Order: sequence, then C-alpha cells, then structure tokens
Amino acid sequence: MSSESSLERRLGGVDATTVGVGSMIGAGVFVVFTPAAAAAGPWLPLALAIAGIVAYCNASATAQLATLYPTSGGAYIYGRKRLGEWPGFLAGWSFVTGKIASCAAMALTFGIYVFPDYATAAAVAAVVVLTSVNLLGITRTAWVTRWIVAFVAAILVFVVVVAFDADPIGGPATATEFSPYGVLQAAGLFFFAFAGYARIATMGEEIREPKKLIPLAIFSALLITFVLYVLIGLGLLRYLGPDLLAMTEAPLHAVMEEVGGGVGTTAIAMAAALASLGALLALIAGIGRTTFAMAREGDLPRVFSKVGTRFKVPWAAELVVSVVVIFLLLTQDVLAVVGFSSFGVLIYYSVANAAALTLDERPWHAPKLLNVAGLLGCLLLAFTLPVGSVVLMVVVLGAGVIGRAALAPVRRRPGA
Repeated sequence: MSSESSLERRLGGVDATTVGVGSMIGAGVFVVFTPAAAAAGPWLPLALAIAGIVAYCNASATAQLATLYPTSGGAYIYGRKRLGEWPGFLAGWSFVTGKIASCAAMALTFGIYVFPDYATAAAVAAVVVLTSVNLLGITRTAWVTRWIVAFVAAILVFVVVVAFDADPIGGPATATEFSPYGVLQAAGLFFFAFAGYARIATMGEEIREPKKLIPLAIFSALLITFVLYVLIGLGLLRYLGPDLLAMTEAPLHAVMEEVGGGVGTTAIAMAAALASLGALLALIAGIGRTTFAMAREGDLPRVFSKVGTRFKVPWAAELVVSVVVIFLLLTQDVLAVVGFSSFGVLIYYSVANAAALTLDERPWHAPKLLNVAGLLGCLLLAFTLPVGSVVLMVVVLGAGVIGRAALAPVRRRPGA
C-alpha cells in the first residue's frame, strides 16, 4: 500500500468510543420516541429491547471482523474479504448512499433548531464548517465530538431526572392491544439510534491497538447509548403516557417546557442543535472513510483515495461527500426522502452479519447464532419500513450495481 493512501493510527479508546456515542446520540433522540410510541404504544420498552438485541448482534459481528480487518471501510471491506467483491460493494454502496441522506437530514435539523427562517443556509454552513474540521485531522474530529457529547448527555440526563421526578401529565394507554407489526416498526426506528458504532469500524485504520480498542469502543458506545435511551423512554412513558407521547412532536422539549420554562426549552434546543452537529461530524468522517476504501479498491474513482500528507485524512472523499450533501440540501426535500437511508443501513449490517458467519475462530461470547439472529433481524426490520422507502433504495442500489458492472472493463485495465 502506498504512503499516499495510508492513514495514521491517532485515536485512542476514549476518542473512538466518543465518536461512536456522538454518532448514536444524534438528532434522532429528540424525535424518534414520538413515531415509535405511535407504532408500539405501551409496548415501547419491548420495541427498544428488540432494537437493542439486533444492535448487539450487529455490534458483535462488527467487532469480530474489525479485529481481523482493522482498516477503513467497515462492512464494505468485511464483505469483500469474506464473501466476495459484489457483497462488499453492496454493503459499501448502501452505506454511502444511505448515510449521505442522513447527513443532509442532520444538517437541516440543526438549521431548523437554530435559524428556522434560514434553515437551508444554516445547514449548508454547518456542512462546510464540519467538513473543514474533519479535514484538519481525525483527532480534531474526536476532540470536538467529545465536547458535544458531554453537553448533550448532561442535558439528556437532566431531562430523565425531571421526567421521573415531576408529576405525570399523561394517563395510561387507551388502547393496549399488542401489535407485533407495530412493535417491529418501532424497533426499526429505534435501531438507527444504535447504528453509530459503524463509524468506529469505518475508521478502524486510524485507531491505535485496533484488536483491543475497536471491540472495546464498539461495545462501550452501544452500552452507554442503550442505557441512556432506556432511561429516556421509561421517563417519557411515565411523564407523558403512551398516548400523549405519540402525539407530542418534540417530547423532550415538552418535558422541559412543562417544568423548566424558557431556560429548559433553550437548553433542549441547544442540545438538539449540538447533537445534530455531533452526528453530522461523525457521519461525514465515516462516509469519507468508506468512500476512500471503495476508491482504493477500485469500486469508485481512484481520485477519492487521495490522502493529505499533513493531516492524513482522505480529503478528496470527504470533499465529494460534502458537495453531494450540499446538493441535496439545495435541491431536495431532505426530510421527506431520508427514510430510504434506513433500508440502506440495514442492508449494510446484513452483509456484516453474513460475513461474520464465515468466521471459524470466534470468542465464546460471540457464537454464530448471534450472526444468524443479526442477519434475520436486519432483514425483518428492513421490510417493516414504508414500501416507498424500500423501493427507492432498491432502485439506488440497482443503479450502483449496473454502474459497477458497466465500468468493469475499465477497472481491469492496467493502472486503472
């Protein structure tokens, strides 16, 4: 591997964990509980548990594979190494296309909370600034994410305390009939709150002592986020009740508005803005690394495999990601189309679980049964998503497959 395409191992365990937590505690925590409660009702904790189990299965597969292949690209590399070029490409293309839409949504969430009258302009500015931070090196990315996570986590813990301490304003559910489909749909929504540990794997080439620190960071980030989400979910159910929660567009804001007044709502708005920025920062870095890995293998134009000599970041990949995100912000109703990214991420993790199934040597706490459960769980949750989202993502994935097949003769040329 040439020095031009080599990254440097600059992240420790705390930094890697922080990047994972920052990716998971994004803007979604401020809105996901409402649609999840509408789908699952009082069975919300069960949906959260299912999402946590599937997330653990995926984390187990990712951690196993990341110790064997501690390079940038995550499941893209795992799929190529264990299953072949086409499954690897499917994972990488699913991740890149799906998460680019998520970047645009996170940026727009920031704009809506901070400058509602100029949301798109603020979103574009956020993308430019955070891309610049990423281009200054992965340690800057981790440093900024650490401060964002600290502030947002403190606000969320305060909301939990308030939700359990204040007198409830909502009553018990008026309809308690169990709906398996509703619970699975809610689990699908919750699952993406736990998907941020993929960012740790995609940056595996920049983590020191990868065989030790990558699994530790993945499971630590997942555990921290899961505990926080359980506490928030139980607190919201106690304070608002399932029916009122399902009708409240911004439940965390509602809790602080009821008991904290203007100061509380301002704090929540700031936390939502910072959370979206933290997730966007980590997403741009993760997508850039996967794009870099795909370019290095020839599945995307090789110009995207260029790495800066000073800060050792894949600058070409990160720049093209930011350009596409800005294009979406300026031309698309991002919040309306971002649902298809959920399907893409689930396909990404399906490939990771399938790749982990091929491993013969594995730790005692990661039997093959976990990989089977993760694979089936991902596919099940994927097909609980709205039909329109599934169809749109299938078209995007199909376009990528056709494009790769059409360019195959060019890729095989010497020096291509």
